[in-house]
Amino acid sequence: MASRGLHDADPLDPSVLLLQDRHRSHFVETDQLQEVLRPRQQMRAFLSLWRMDPRIRPYVIRAGFYGIYRLGHISIDWPLITCLVERWRPETHTFHVPVGEMTITLQDVAIILGLRIDGPAVTGACMLDVAHLCGELLGVTPPADAVRGLTISIRWLCQQLSTPGPDADEVALERSARGFLLALIGCFLFPDKKGVHVHLCFLPLLRDLTQTSTYSWGGAVLAHTYRELCRASLDHRCSISGCITLIQLWSWERLHVGRPDFGRSASYPAPPFAHALHDDDVDGVAPEGMGDGLPAEPVVQPEPEAEAEPEPALPLGCRWRVPLTRVLNPSGVLLLYRDQLDAQTSDQVLWQPYVGDVVDQLPDICLADQEIWRTMSPLICFDTVEWHRPERVLRQFGLHQDVPPDCSYHQHLHRVDARGRHQRDWATYHSPYIALWETRSTRVIHSPPLVGMMDFQDPYMQWYRRITRRFLTPRLHRDDMRFHTTAGSMNVMIAALVDIVDRSRFATAGGMCDIYHIARSALQQIGEEHRIAGYAQEASTSHAPSSRPPVSSTPSRVQPIRGRGRGRGRGRGGW
Repeated sequence: MASRGLHDADPLDPSVLLLQDRHRSHFVETDQLQEVLRPRQQMRAFLSLWRMDPRIRPYVIRAGFYGIYRLGHISIDWPLITCLVERWRPETHTFHVPVGEMTITLQDVAIILGLRIDGPAVTGACMLDVAHLCGELLGVTPPADAVRGLTISIRWLCQQLSTPGPDADEVALERSARGFLLALIGCFLFPDKKGVHVHLCFLPLLRDLTQTSTYSWGGAVLAHTYRELCRASLDHRCSISGCITLIQLWSWERLHVGRPDFGRSASYPAPPFAHALHDDDVDGVAPEGMGDGLPAEPVVQPEPEAEAEPEPALPLGCRWRVPLTRVLNPSGVLLLYRDQLDAQTSDQVLWQPYVGDVVDQLPDICLADQEIWRTMSPLICFDTVEWHRPERVLRQFGLHQDVPPDCSYHQHLHRVDARGRHQRDWATYHSPYIALWETRSTRVIHSPPLVGMMDFQDPYMQWYRRITRRFLTPRLHRDDMRFHTTAGSMNVMIAALVDIVDRSRFATAGGMCDIYHIARSALQQIGEEHRIAGYAQEASTSHAPSSRPPVSSTPSRVQPIRGRGRGRGRGRGGW
């Protein structure tokens, strides 16, 4: 049996990964790229500058962004984000990990962030009169030094609109709410290169806040995140923008690498939502110095006859707003993360995390529109169009995964952006893709339910191992006083043992028979016997117990439990 070397320069079949020579993994493998991506996040600074006035709270809830606000700032594990970018493939919009393709889907956006995924695309014209638009919808006109092209300074928005007067009427409060939402959009969902300006193209969509909540903000965030992942994965890029919190929380929900544990949880899963932090430490930092808690709202004494408005249910991402511990899972080291992903096994992936108690108290918006979770449609955010590819990750929906159909790499879409196109009507320019989005419910992928775990010799896995690059860790250098990776050498030894078993399987006596049993016993003891060709058929007809660690099966589909529980998180925000 011909075996593939661990450090082959390219996939055996290059028909899918067409950009490998430009991809970050290529430079990592050749030891040309070891830097961690630089951050472009300003959410913490925003929350320290703008404590939301409780009077604009109803407007934020009406617009559909209250869950984003309560999620607040989460410390980003930049080595983890870098490691994920190294696995992201622009050709397929999926992460290529050893056990198959995975990606962030519309389901993840809806459940983690609580954003609407159905509805009209987030798009429109960029032919804006900045002074007139800001005067009408914000009540103030920005000075020249607060405007850069069609973007506006988030700090200026905070200075002008964060403290409506005690006698502010409904018009003034709604203007303050628009400013708050615009800054929130610019800091959390669609940050620019430095995270200090926000594009004014979003402001017209905040004119009627009731109408604002009907747009596909989840689809727009996913399109923007896909685009930023694609950019960061190519050509020695040193930074990444986009909704980084979404990427990190998606990873924490599904992968073991860098995943913290819930500090006060006796068992997994933890309670879906955060409780009060009080004086606990979070990630080893005292709350008064961390700026990581749920954003605290200013305390305002209600009128004697008024009752406190109940806290809306919060999206799943807010469950990570609790004290976390990393005692059982190392974190923060890029080389270690690469090594862990190279050594990843099927039981280290949670294909369906959104089941049972985890979704018990989610708001309706998180579980609405399930009929389009698996739509194969373009995702749109003004100049950005990126394709949603659920047909490549059906195991994330509890469905059987076949070899996916060919997907075209839409390089022409990646060449289109808003730079130098300030007067373009994107709704007209991208009208063919908007028409496809409007028929999204007609392009939903279907497949039989997944039964058990996918076999190592499944046709999909055989195809996948030919077209991908599973191992990224550079060749091992035994330098003194540094971490030495082990996944590479382990995979070489496993491949050699599998080859020995395959070559000696028909021996009936003598030394070759002994070698066969020694090699097979070694594979069994380390839980890798499933790699042997024909093992699945043997296991199905044999009653002998296996030494492979048991893997809990997950239901074939999410059964939403539409409870009305309240997220009770309280904490400190800002610096």
